[in-house]
Parts: sequence; structure tokens; C-alpha cells
Amino acid sequence: MRELVWAYGLLVFAIAAEVVGTTCLAKSAQFTRLWPTLGMIVAYILSFYLLTLVLRTIPLGVAYAIWGGLGIVATTVIGALVLRQPLDAPAVAGIGCIIAGVVLINGFSAAASH
Repeated sequence: MRELVWAYGLLVFAIAAEVVGTTCLAKSAQFTRLWPTLGMIVAYILSFYLLTLVLRTIPLGVAYAIWGGLGIVATTVIGALVLRQPLDAPAVAGIGCIIAGVVLINGFSAAASH
């Protein structure tokens, strides 16, 4: 049980690093700005490294679904709040579906751990 909690903690950090990397990507202006580009590279490397550690405990499909799904949700929220990218009703509904999928996997799927 302790190993599973540790893996999910690392997954949270992997998601956060991926979100930072994607936000830096948006700020890099097609790789013409040095610091956001370097931030993106470092954040993506960290994210994928942490994801490899997570895969020791959590199956690939489940870990990737959570990493990708929550990364999309967090990136969309940051896009709306920080980058001023508006969301319409279908986008909000889609985000709700992603969150529901992550909840279903973690709350009801036996595949959520080895």
C-alpha cells in the first residue's frame, strides 16, 4: 500500500512537471525565447523520468491515462486563467468527462494497481 501511495505521489509531480513544460512551450514563441524553451526541456525530461518511476507500480495504461488526463485538465485551466484562452461550454463538458474518467479508473478499476 505504501508503495502505491508513493507511486501516486510521484505521478502528481510528473503531471505538474508536464504542465509546467507545456506552459513553457506556449511561452517559448516557437523556441525563439531561450528561458521558456530551456524550462520546457527540463520540465519534460523530469516529467518522463518520474513517469518511468511510477510505472514500477502502476500499470502503463492507467498511469498514462491519469498523467495525460489530469495534465490536459490542468493545462486547460492554466490556459484559461494565465494565458487568457477562453473556454466554451463543450470544452468545459469535455474536461468534466476527462475528470470523470480518471475518477472511474481510480475508484472502480481493479487495473489501477499491480
